[in-house]
Amino acid sequence: MRCAHWRRVPIDLAREALEKSGATYIDRAVQCQLSAHEGEHFGLLTDTCAYGTALWLRWQGTDEAELVVLPDCPVVAPGPDGEGCCLFAGHAEQHTWEDALKG
Repeated sequence: MRCAHWRRVPIDLAREALEKSGATYIDRAVQCQLSAHEGEHFGLLTDTCAYGTALWLRWQGTDEAELVVLPDCPVVAPGPDGEGCCLFAGHAEQHTWEDALKG
């Protein structure tokens, strides 16, 4: 099950994300993309211009949020048509396709 934590994207970080990524739109709020957990949360903002990386909003509790560029998780589901994980390399908990198998 996906983490239930959401975070509003501060306007200054939204502007910075637009500049860094070249995206035309950034969501005003993001949900943590990890499985249910405690600790740091990560909401996907957009892919970056660099192949294999994405721009994430990282926060913990009510602490200030920050932008981080992280490499994509390289793990894919088993089998010939294995779905790729939609998270970042080295993330804790389950891969996104493992959550989908339990749903």
